[in-house]
Amino acid sequence: MDTTRRTVLAAAAAAGIAATTTVGGTAHAASGRKPVKEPFGKLADGTKIYRWSLENGGTRLKVLSYGGIVQSLEIPDRHGRYKNVSLGYDNIEDYVAGTTFFGATIGRYGNRIANGRFTLDGKTYQLSVNDGVNSLHGGAKGFNTRVWDVEGFTSGSDVGLKLHYTSVDGEMGYPGTLRTTVTYTLTARGDWRIDYTATTDKATVVNLTNHTYYNLAGEGSGGIYDHELTLAASRFTPTDSGLIPTGELAKVAGTPFDFRSAKPIGRDIRIAHPQLVTAKGFDHNWVLDKGITAKPVHFATLRDPSSGRTLKIATDQPAVQFYSGNFLDGTLTGPSGRTYRQGDGLCLETQHFPDSPNQPSFPSTVLRPGETYRTTTVHSFSA
Repeated sequence: MDTTRRTVLAAAAAAGIAATTTVGGTAHAASGRKPVKEPFGKLADGTKIYRWSLENGGTRLKVLSYGGIVQSLEIPDRHGRYKNVSLGYDNIEDYVAGTTFFGATIGRYGNRIANGRFTLDGKTYQLSVNDGVNSLHGGAKGFNTRVWDVEGFTSGSDVGLKLHYTSVDGEMGYPGTLRTTVTYTLTARGDWRIDYTATTDKATVVNLTNHTYYNLAGEGSGGIYDHELTLAASRFTPTDSGLIPTGELAKVAGTPFDFRSAKPIGRDIRIAHPQLVTAKGFDHNWVLDKGITAKPVHFATLRDPSSGRTLKIATDQPAVQFYSGNFLDGTLTGPSGRTYRQGDGLCLETQHFPDSPNQPSFPSTVLRPGETYRTTTVHSFSA
């Protein structure tokens, strides 16, 4: 454990915080290392939804069986004080009705596919269209709306959850029966690791990711424009008016999209750059300099100066979608009782490029029978 992390956790313990967590003004006992399962409401058809709580290395994570959703992520600040740093809801009804993908597992295909259509091995597939004429995040009933089978585990010093979902052939228009496992692990260091695996019985396309909205100052605390972001990416993929990549890999140098050195997210967000105007802020795919790697490589650092909380992300994927919460409009209310407005949270979605099935120059997202889709992203916290 690094010195900073050890100091923060010691402060939390000294303050008596490590034994409790405060949500909505109420203190709750910490869950300990063993995963804890509790009811979280029912769907309209009576299906029971559960919330699983994990704690390890000073990080606390709560995950729903509905959508594999991260409902809460608590980490300490520089004084050891815990806050939930992810946006979301305190009830299942809002998750079911919502369109923001708060905390969700995204599939079969994260991001957009133009016109909800692609051709594979000479056959054209029409997908569910839910973003104008395009398909977004797997369609109207993507993985974020499905009930996952969840099992808790402990392994050595790690604690975690394995989530399983089988997407049948033709679901949302995608070919092949896709068997998916998403593993959430909290390590003894407090790292949150996500491992995705999937297999298929027909050629298909796959691009899985997680859609957690972060606010390192705390959920409901206001905007993230003063958060400092670093991205190891020299290029990004400009989009058309429908936020579909044009195919160009544009240089970030000399543009508001240059985060190669740390800068506040709000510094350039109001510049009248055509890409920022179209997306109402940042909602683009950055091409990571490291490319596709055999193991996760650090590419992003996000820091909140007010609390000292810092998030570092490593992945084996070739890209990240950075979304600055542009379409939060004040109509949604989080567990804090505060509404979410534009820029109150941000997403860093590790992924392959948007619309790759229609753009041969982009890295392939095709998965064939006999192959296994594997990808890992690791989130590391400090203060």
